[in-house]
Amino acid sequence: MQGKKNFQPQLFSSVNLVDLVPENNFYRKLLNQLDLQFLYAQTRSYYGKEGQESIDPVVFFKILLVGYLNNINSDRQLMAFCADSLSIRLFLGYDIHENLPWHSTISRTRGLYGEEVFLLLFKKVLSLCIAKGMIRGKRQAIDSVFIKANASMDSLVEKEVLEDASAFVNELEENSEFKVTSTRKKLVEQHHTWKEEAYKGMPNATGKDKIDENGNLIRPKYVSNHTHYCPTDPDARVSVKPGKARQLNFFGQIAVDDAHHVITGACADFADKRDSQCLPKILERTQINLETHDIQIGEVLADGGYSSGEALEYLHRKKVDAYIPNFGQYKPERSGFEFNKQENFYQCVKQGGNRAKLLFKGEKTDSKGYAKYTYRSSESDCKACPLREQCCGISTKFKKIDDSIHKEHYDRMHQKLTQNPKYAKQMVRVRSKTVEPVIGTLVNFRNMKRVNTRGIKNANKHVLMASLTYNLKKYLTFKTKKPAAIAKVISQKREKLCGFTKWLFFDSKKGVLRLSYFLKPHAILRTSVL
Repeated sequence: MQGKKNFQPQLFSSVNLVDLVPENNFYRKLLNQLDLQFLYAQTRSYYGKEGQESIDPVVFFKILLVGYLNNINSDRQLMAFCADSLSIRLFLGYDIHENLPWHSTISRTRGLYGEEVFLLLFKKVLSLCIAKGMIRGKRQAIDSVFIKANASMDSLVEKEVLEDASAFVNELEENSEFKVTSTRKKLVEQHHTWKEEAYKGMPNATGKDKIDENGNLIRPKYVSNHTHYCPTDPDARVSVKPGKARQLNFFGQIAVDDAHHVITGACADFADKRDSQCLPKILERTQINLETHDIQIGEVLADGGYSSGEALEYLHRKKVDAYIPNFGQYKPERSGFEFNKQENFYQCVKQGGNRAKLLFKGEKTDSKGYAKYTYRSSESDCKACPLREQCCGISTKFKKIDDSIHKEHYDRMHQKLTQNPKYAKQMVRVRSKTVEPVIGTLVNFRNMKRVNTRGIKNANKHVLMASLTYNLKKYLTFKTKKPAAIAKVISQKREKLCGFTKWLFFDSKKGVLRLSYFLKPHAILRTSVL
């Protein structure tokens, strides 16, 4: 007989939320293993003694955890998702008939708490992972990722620059003690040059008029942080990845332990920085997090983007053992020239050359802002050299070599990588398989693709929350090997080893018996008769 279910809601019903959620539910396990009572003392200073009660700080952070665990970026969608789930209601401590906090309360509370509260929660989860034996500190792999800012490229506004900057600078220097550097003048000139190049060939786009004949705003082909800024989020920066369009981003820096891929350090930075400029910040935070638990960092692994003279000098000063490939422009040696370190000059050793000396001429800064040491030969030495055109060029009458002021640090790293190339290649593989899957998980499954707040401080909170949620999920699913299981594995290996030894003994015994048969006297006599 076919059944048919008729639903009629009851006016009154007696249910227990605890009975409705299975014991093996994820949020029920999380509720039993994560103690957040310390947050009350840490957030007490953010509230006064009068007025209405705020949202429970523990409930607030639990709601955030639910959002990052389920990859929900919107506060409205997050509260709707929490209200619709029995297990999450049990995790938050809200019964079926209770209304959850309003979504705007989550936004305001996120902005109320400082970064130190989020960092403290990150350290709390990290300490749980350390207590479970998930971190050893031998190697830390570092990498970065762009995080989409909560702002549009259409909101960019051109920076205001005085038309006659030179006259203003001169007048300012005459009438005040403040001295304007030549760098400021250079940036102003570059901005005016960019304006002329960007709007070249566009009708009605001269001066302040950037409207075409249809009344539409004319935007330049290329924008940068030197010429534009975002009033919506001034901390967001224009950045671009190869093969992708320009957009406003933040920079997320992640450090991962290679034992079980636990995040040991996380922070946000401005997207117009290079990886090498962010290395000291992420490394210091990682060291502080681990040294609290008496764990020392053994090795640091990073890609070539973290290679710079300042970064390598910092690592050498801090005595950090790092494996970072040198950037592409680095040259370990100059073909046809030898460097005399004691007297600080280059010597030409080309066959057929005149062995000219390239003397040290001082330090200079190139167009990209890199400080270099310059070595140059005299025109009289290279004038009669048969290799002058090949070495110096057709029009140049002297040879010049520029070296980075941090060349000794590049050389030291190059020597480390070439002394044991097999180990260096292994470290490259360890770095890629350690930190890159973690960043992929954070971006695609832990809500770190886009930040729904504004400002660098809130971006840092976003990175910390995504990272600690990743660690928390790994902590709950991690299983330590029990001593009984380890003993069983050892016994199995011992049995295999004993079996192999017995086989080897009996096989060798058979071989000895066969050999002794032929060495018997009757066997020798029979062989001689035949």
